[in-house]
Amino acid sequence: MELHGIFPPLTTPFAPDGGVAPDRLRENISRYNQANLSGYVVNGSTSESVLLRWDEVYRIWETAKDCAASGRELIAGTGAESTAETIEHTNRAAALGYDAALVRTPSFYKPAMSVDALAEHYLRVADAARIPILVYSVPVFTHVTVEAPLIARVAQHPNIIGMKDSSGNVDGVAKIIAAAPNRFRTLVGSAATVFESLQIGAAGAILALACVFPEICCDIYQASTAGDKTRAQFLAQKLLAPAKLLGTQYGIAGLKYALDRLGYFGGPPRAPLLPVGKPAQHEIDAMLAALAPLSVTANR
Repeated sequence: MELHGIFPPLTTPFAPDGGVAPDRLRENISRYNQANLSGYVVNGSTSESVLLRWDEVYRIWETAKDCAASGRELIAGTGAESTAETIEHTNRAAALGYDAALVRTPSFYKPAMSVDALAEHYLRVADAARIPILVYSVPVFTHVTVEAPLIARVAQHPNIIGMKDSSGNVDGVAKIIAAAPNRFRTLVGSAATVFESLQIGAAGAILALACVFPEICCDIYQASTAGDKTRAQFLAQKLLAPAKLLGTQYGIAGLKYALDRLGYFGGPPRAPLLPVGKPAQHEIDAMLAALAPLSVTANR
């Protein structure tokens, strides 16, 4: 599996009755298929994964698999609180033809999530999984941070091929890259630090902003790998404000509103998340207007 480049963690469209809307997901993926993306993450944090029933997740996986362009790598978010359930979901994704599984850290019993406990969890999942595993560290939501000592232990397993680090800690990413074998691929989930992470050896990124600005995100990666640091840094700096606005400030609701404004289907978030109000909409509209010329010239 060639694990590099830019992957958007696809949002989940909901119908007016509150159920998932596969046809709307098809429309979005059809448009993403035109961009130079490496693949898609389905059922990540941006997908509102913890608000979905697993039967809905399976339906979404089936839809994405059916309409993703040939050659796009598909990564399924399969993490659950228990090791056994994580294995079950991972092998369901394998049966559907997914290329890899993104496995978040269990977090409900956070005080017990020691390096030993997490290592045992990931190694047992990797032993049983029929597709490769990516460790997923997203401390903003789980309050569990994966650091270099854990990766040094689990990355030796041949079925653990990489990780997504959403900590935004460039120094931590550097330590993880140094601790892992050369075949291990580190992807980052922070648009605010994507340029710096690529410069120190990250293989790519899984970015929520790639749902909204796929061309710009791909151009950052391409410029960085081509050695055009000036352009890569320039584009990455342009994403700092959107990363804050559609991340920590307004979150998934803001991201979905931006998608609607750009001709994708965003739609409402699922309760208890609330849609953004008028002041937030005006802020997002202004940000999109400012970045519109950049989106046109990206991937020139």
